[in-house]
Order: sequence, then structure tokens, then C-alpha cells
Amino acid sequence: MIFAKVVGTVVSTQKDVNLNGKKLLLCKEVDHEGNPLGSYHIAVDAVQAGEGSLVLISYGSSARMTSATKNAPIDAVIMAIIDDVQITHKVKG
Repeated sequence: MIFAKVVGTVVSTQKDVNLNGKKLLLCKEVDHEGNPLGSYHIAVDAVQAGEGSLVLISYGSSARMTSATKNAPIDAVIMAIIDDVQITHKVKG
């Protein structure tokens, strides 16, 4: 799972029939404080996220395990909207 921020939507009129009715969102990876990182991802929205939402994205076969994505040809899914991140101690590294 990774932290990401929803930065836009992706519109596709021609797609696999298993993607019909699914909202595709453009997400930018962020760190735990919401600071942008390098990569963008397109993910199917399973939780009604919106632009500006801080979300958790899951990849690979795990992305096809939600009720909204079962049997769909996807590699990434937004599976949670993050309300708060709490860090109890710093990890040395």
C-alpha cells in the first residue's frame, strides 16, 4: 500500500467492459506528511474519493479483491480515504 493524493480524473470512453461504471482517478504518491513524491498512478476508486483526498492505494492482485474491482483488469485501486496519520515515535534510519 502507498500514500497518495488524488489530483485529477481520467476519462476513457473506450475500455474493457469490466471497467464500465468505474471511476478512474489520477493520484500522486506522497509521503506520510502529504509531501509529493515522484510517481503518478491511475487507480480505480472503490471508496468514493475525490480530488484532494489523501488515500491508500493497493497494487497487483490485491487491487482486484474489493467488491468494486473483482474480475476487472486493474493493477491499482483506491481502497481507503485517510483521515489522519499518527506517528508515535520516530524511526532512526
